[in-house]
Amino acid sequence: MSEVKTATKAEVAYELVRDQLLRGDLVPGSVIQQAALARDLGISTTPLREALRRLMTEGLVELDAHRDARVTRLTAEEARDLVEIRRSLDPLAAGLAAERRTRQDLDRIRETADKLLPLRADPATAELATHRQFHVAIYTASHNQLLVQTLDGLWDKADRYRRLALEDGRTEEDLDRTHAEHLAMVDAIAAGDSTTAAAVMLAHVDASLGARAVARLTSAAAQPVARSLRGIRGART
Repeated sequence: MSEVKTATKAEVAYELVRDQLLRGDLVPGSVIQQAALARDLGISTTPLREALRRLMTEGLVELDAHRDARVTRLTAEEARDLVEIRRSLDPLAAGLAAERRTRQDLDRIRETADKLLPLRADPATAELATHRQFHVAIYTASHNQLLVQTLDGLWDKADRYRRLALEDGRTEEDLDRTHAEHLAMVDAIAAGDSTTAAAVMLAHVDASLGARAVARLTSAAAQPVARSLRGIRGART
């Protein structure tokens, strides 16, 4: 009889803190009060520190030489990088899924598509999870394990940017378009049409919440410069 592995305190802390980071409960750019957080989690600061080091390797937390911890800020550059990578890899996964999917893969894709929930402002974790499950079903159907692992890792980082974009709300037109894209992907993969599956996925990424986050953060970064330039022009008149 095989032994059931018990999670260590550091592993439990990692999962709990990671969930808080991805939900936005720990605000990007904020200092992590480690003593208070450890107390809330019911652990000592030692396993929490180990968890934070692991989260640092994932780019979700920053640690300095003084043992201070801070939630990694959201930046236009990282948001852009994520979209650029996904513009290449997501369509690749969808195209391969259309070529390689098995009957079980297709059943899973359809099952997760039926459970999709529309994403509005401040979505619950379960609502975000339905979209991840749908995309993971497509990634898995590519039968390229390295591609699946890469895209799964990107999804974790991208969730924080999705939440940022959702703060602006979504129109019914946005929701209808996203729903239509999901259905079109399922149909293309079921038909074995890799070209259409890849094209629909590319359009899906281009109109994604991640892409909206890029626009929002880029605009926010440019505003101080614009105000500064207006001040300079005003001084010259």
